[in-house]
Parts: sequence; C-alpha cells; structure tokens
Amino acid sequence: MQVIAPEPVIQEKKRAPRLSRKADAHLATEQVGQRLRVLRKATNLSIRSLAERSGLSVNTLSLIENGKTSPSVSTLHQLAQSLNVPITSFFENEHQDKRIVYQKAGERQQIVFSQGHMEKLNEGMPRLGSEPFITKLEPNANSGETPVVFAGREFIYCLEGHITYTVEDDTYPLAPGDSLIFDAYMPHSWRNTAATNSSALLVLCPIEMPDQPTERFFMP
Repeated sequence: MQVIAPEPVIQEKKRAPRLSRKADAHLATEQVGQRLRVLRKATNLSIRSLAERSGLSVNTLSLIENGKTSPSVSTLHQLAQSLNVPITSFFENEHQDKRIVYQKAGERQQIVFSQGHMEKLNEGMPRLGSEPFITKLEPNANSGETPVVFAGREFIYCLEGHITYTVEDDTYPLAPGDSLIFDAYMPHSWRNTAATNSSALLVLCPIEMPDQPTERFFMP
C-alpha cells in the first residue's frame, strides 16, 4: 500500500534507542556475512573452495563475509545448497535468545499518515523478511496515482469495511474475511471504497533485505 502523504509521524508510548533503517539493514548484512563465515569454516572450506562449489566469485564471497554487500535471495540459495544447510541458517544467531513480542490492545506503536494509521505488530523483533501491520484507512484513502512495486509479496486480510486492490489490470474487492496475496513486483494500487473507515491485516514480505516497502507506502 503506497500512500502519497507527508512524512509519517511515529508516536510511541515508550521510546527506546533503536537503529536507523540504514543502520538496521547494515547490521543484518553483517550478521549474514558472519554466519556465512561460520558455516563455511564448519565445513572446512576455504573461500576459493566455496567459490568453485557455488559458482560465485571469490571477491563476491569476501564482500559478503565482510558485510560489504547484501546477498540476494538467489545468492543465498546457491550458498545454502553448496553448504548443505537450509537458507534460514544465515539468519540464525546461536548466541541470541529467542524473542517473543506480546502486545496488549492500545499499546502498539502507532504510525500515523494523512489518510489513516497503522499499528506495528513486530516491534522489537529483528527484520527478517516480513513486517505485519494492522492498517486503518479513512474513507476514500488510496495509494495515489503511482502504482506500488517492490520485489517480494504482499498479503492483505480485510477486517472491516471494504478495500479494493488493483493488481495490473485486475480488480479485487475485499470485504471482511476476504484476503489477497500476490507477487508485489506487479504494479498495484489500493483504495478504501467504504463510506466509513476500513481496516486490514497487512503483511509485507520483501525479498531483498535492504528493501523497505513500508517507506513506499507512506513516504511523500
């Protein structure tokens, strides 16, 4: 959902120090690189041996391990197959405690924009490819004239009201209980077609780790 709106205003009941989006993405890149080095050494492979096995260059592997570049999902798949591990192994941290986020109604982070607001459901969890929100839209709220496009998937589950999505040339009206999931590289847009407020569960699933589709929803 892209809303052409002023810069979002984030209201929090409790503020805690947090990384900027750029720093957060850089940290994720470093963690993947560190995990790659650990997994490679666990199989007694040199960088050159892994390069030959995976079909990637030594320079590319060195950049990834040193946190200088963010690997694509296809690159991670190549590495996972070469190391005989699941792709999720690159996002695990053996020294990190499991995290659980429990939120009472009314205590969630609020992201306010000109046509409504969202409640962030995963505050406090590391960004690992999906972000869930409760989205509340005012009457006639819409994503603007420019279609939304990003590498990944988008899932929407209508909770109340009526929200109409257009994906390429097809229209999908959503009433309470209806859902829609699609590859978000297809140009799409949305509109609240109810005379009252509408709300939905929205899950954004970008493929590339540095990609921030939420910003395209609410940035001017």
